[in-house]
Amino acid sequence: MIQGCSTFIHVGQIHVDTAPTAISTVLGSCVAVCLYDAGLGIGGMNHYLLPFWNGNGLQSPKFGNISIPKLIEAMMAKGSTHKSIEAKIFGGASMNIGINDSMMIGQKNILVAKEILKEYKIAIVAEDIGGQSGRKIQFDLQRGKVLLKYASSNN
Repeated sequence: MIQGCSTFIHVGQIHVDTAPTAISTVLGSCVAVCLYDAGLGIGGMNHYLLPFWNGNGLQSPKFGNISIPKLIEAMMAKGSTHKSIEAKIFGGASMNIGINDSMMIGQKNILVAKEILKEYKIAIVAEDIGGQSGRKIQFDLQRGKVLLKYASSNN
């Protein structure tokens, strides 16, 4: 992993920063969208738990349909345009195979990311999604690269 300044984000958090910072998180069925503007050397990451806010309570960024637009807005507030941003998406694992997985939260989280990025016309240039393993990711804003490590299975 990267040496130097690294910010760890938790569920419901969004972080936008400039190089040489790195942003990291750990994902299971949650999804992280990483946005990068190479021209400006800025990047951002979110970490959301559920695909859709149901209208009850606060519009929290723990919901994908709240978190992703807020991440895009934060990038644009730093000078990016939808044409200068590229996206990478991670997570959405099916963590409880065998335990009634009819909810398919991971798959729904992936779908909402793809749909919203398509609406904003932001290209997805890389992804590591689905499967049954959790992931630890670290987004290197110096190089625009995401380092990924799979969580070991204790089954």
